[in-house]
Amino acid sequence: MRGFRVLTFDVVGTLIDFEAGIVECVRRTAGPDGSRLSGEEILEAFGVAEDEQQQRAPHLPFTQMLDPISTRLAARLDVPALDGCGGPSPLRLSISAWPAFPDAPEALAALRRRFRLVAVTNADNAATRAMSRTLGDPFHDAVTAEDVGVNKPDPQVFAYCLGRQSVLGIGRSDVLHVAQSQYHDIGVARRLGYATCWIERRRGRDGFGATPAPRAVAVPDYHFGTLAELSAAVDDAPAANGGGD
Repeated sequence: MRGFRVLTFDVVGTLIDFEAGIVECVRRTAGPDGSRLSGEEILEAFGVAEDEQQQRAPHLPFTQMLDPISTRLAARLDVPALDGCGGPSPLRLSISAWPAFPDAPEALAALRRRFRLVAVTNADNAATRAMSRTLGDPFHDAVTAEDVGVNKPDPQVFAYCLGRQSVLGIGRSDVLHVAQSQYHDIGVARRLGYATCWIERRRGRDGFGATPAPRAVAVPDYHFGTLAELSAAVDDAPAANGGGD
């Protein structure tokens, strides 16, 4: 594992707990009536709405997708106030308040001492900067949907990222892609020949939550439930040259 030079990260869902952020935003927007909505009901509705939006406008950064997604959720969940009515939606405005997973900042700081860390996200540049601050600004580089013009799972996102890293002499075999989303990340990265690490944030829970369901679950090279487990595995791994520390 220490033989990799670069760790590329999905951000939303892997490092940032967007499910907690979505549930909090929907319930707060619904007001006193929000208690009738279960967390899984909200997340499942979000996943369906995102999948629909992804098919309609695959070029639109996730940040901007949140506006039409909010409109769909307003109807699905009977929460009219979620509809931004042409302006930024409550979901879009809530991004800066979405929390980091508790293990993420410390694990990223430890991993940064060994690897080049690159965010590869469907968010736009402004949202990526906000989420990076939440995580302690751990990244050496960031590739966003705004940069590329399309969203994951489009292979162009991975090609663009590899092109940026190639100026440092980094090739595909030097990269480990780390993500929670089978739909957006693990499946396509595997098909493109990248080593993958699935952070299964919903381990032990049914379904895929707010992430659209993949057609099939790809088998990753590494599989953990948290980023802390990945960081610990790196510490325990033999050095790249086969020797000790």
